[in-house]
Amino acid sequence: MDGIMEVPVRRQNMGRKKSEVLVPEMAVPGFTLGAFILLLLVSSVANYPNGKVTKSCRGMIPEHGHTPQSDPPCYISVSQMTFRPGEKIKVTLSGPPFKGFLLEARDENLTGPPIGSFTLIDSQVSQLLTCEDIQGSAVSHTSPSNKAEIKVYWNAPSSAPNHIKFLATVVEKYDIYWVKIPGPIISQPNVLPFTTPKATIAPMPTLPPVSHLTKSFNASDCGNKKFCIRSPLNCDPEKELACVFLSFTRDAKSVMVEMSGPSKGYLSFAFSHDQWMGGDDAYVCILEDQTVHIQPSHLTGRSHPVMDSRDPLEDMAWRLADGVMQCSFRRNITFPGVKNRFDLNASYYIFLADGAADHGRIHKHSQQPLITYDKYNVTGYPENVGGSHSLLLLKVHGALMFVAWMTTVSVGVLIARFFKPVWLKALFGDAAWFQVHRMLMLTTSALTFIAFLLPFIYRGGWNWHAGYHPYLGCIVMILAVLQLLSAAFRPPLHDPRRQMFKWTHWSMGTAARIIAVATMFLGMDLPGLNLPGPWKTYAMIGFVAWHVGTEIVLEVHTYRLSRKDEILDDDRIQILQSFTAAEAEGYAFKKAVLAIYVCGNLTFLTMFLSAINHL
Repeated sequence: MDGIMEVPVRRQNMGRKKSEVLVPEMAVPGFTLGAFILLLLVSSVANYPNGKVTKSCRGMIPEHGHTPQSDPPCYISVSQMTFRPGEKIKVTLSGPPFKGFLLEARDENLTGPPIGSFTLIDSQVSQLLTCEDIQGSAVSHTSPSNKAEIKVYWNAPSSAPNHIKFLATVVEKYDIYWVKIPGPIISQPNVLPFTTPKATIAPMPTLPPVSHLTKSFNASDCGNKKFCIRSPLNCDPEKELACVFLSFTRDAKSVMVEMSGPSKGYLSFAFSHDQWMGGDDAYVCILEDQTVHIQPSHLTGRSHPVMDSRDPLEDMAWRLADGVMQCSFRRNITFPGVKNRFDLNASYYIFLADGAADHGRIHKHSQQPLITYDKYNVTGYPENVGGSHSLLLLKVHGALMFVAWMTTVSVGVLIARFFKPVWLKALFGDAAWFQVHRMLMLTTSALTFIAFLLPFIYRGGWNWHAGYHPYLGCIVMILAVLQLLSAAFRPPLHDPRRQMFKWTHWSMGTAARIIAVATMFLGMDLPGLNLPGPWKTYAMIGFVAWHVGTEIVLEVHTYRLSRKDEILDDDRIQILQSFTAAEAEGYAFKKAVLAIYVCGNLTFLTMFLSAINHL
């Protein structure tokens, strides 16, 4: 998907559906792979590391999906206990180092919107928020860096109530936070003191019970009683540790969900109206301290999931064994009036993803999510379906580019460089070598152009999440077009401009092939294709070495033939006879090398096409 420089990036749950413009090309002798094997890394940070937490203004509860802590270590202090309308009161939030916070002022009953506004003292660590349409009515952090003290001014409004209470939510880590830490109550002069209720901290939410699964899921009822999604297709989670499994079993008004797969962090799935991330109903099973937390959530664009209340889930259970995570729960088929929970009487695309988790915080999925081939109704007739980690348009894109820049262009270059004297016979009005070379290069350009359009058709525009790959791909496409144009306006053989044409043609072709190596290496790791395992890097290195080695062999052979021509100078007849024999022997050698090269080339190509087909 999304990826991939250890720099914080917002986590991307089920992220997916983003393709990358893949324009793989050919390599060229003299250039190896060191500069082209670039790693694309993805890392993550917690929810709202920039402090834009306006969604949490009303309840002051982080959308982290964990239970708030009790006994807060932080406290709020004020510069004075009385105030008049228009006055400024210094408010200090302090305690052990924390990463995030939200500070508000409320009336004495903690009802209604925030009261008054704040003025910052240090804008490097704090910022103003507009909560419930009141500008500057709350203060939050600007970054997830540790901080031990925050100081701001609270501005008393002209219509302030008699008593004001300050509240703060403080986040130490993603899964450790305190909600509505009570501060002092300040009052206007000459009013009766406010009697503070004994219990001032918001009650902790009660979580539904979670039990342990006693045995593994199995696929025996798939297609009979269960609607199942499996990868590989027809695998059984009871017998195969690598089996990724999701099943839905319907009863009268609810659906039992079972999910299983190898994971050291989290497993998740989502219902989606389309094959793009955003507006999806998602469910995440997160491993934390050898415990699995089952959490409903929803997705809004290419960003981390927003954790929702667990209230809609029942009969939650989980199991960890042999590196496999399994979790199950029951949910109603419909939730009238409940936001973000889809009606399961309809058909949806279904996504399955996994990735790392840290302290209950999920990171971007480790590979492109598995996406079903079509929309399905999981409460309808039980089926047994599969999916793909790469969508068809992206598979075709990658396959066409590999064919064009691993086979047709490489063979065409060798023929133009070494086979001019071998295939001089006329073919349709021109030398045979030239006709073959032209046909291969036109094929390369046509395949490249078609493949180049596919990611744009799939995404409906440019992909801003694919790093350097699409930019390099565009450069290669431009050079391919310029090559065609320069060939179309090639000067005659004895024209003075012919030499300039030859160098220009060679330079652009060489540049296109060099840049193509980088493009291929970058493209193979992008979420839209993401060929599995380290073998792809070694295979690409092997292909480049194979091509470079073939060119070196042919260069050495050509040089030795030219040396024979210089040595044979005793008499004209012997020169003619010996050179003719040497020439015939040399041509046979070149043809044999070309045949071996094409066989090896097709072997490498078959490896990559087979990998794409199995995604």
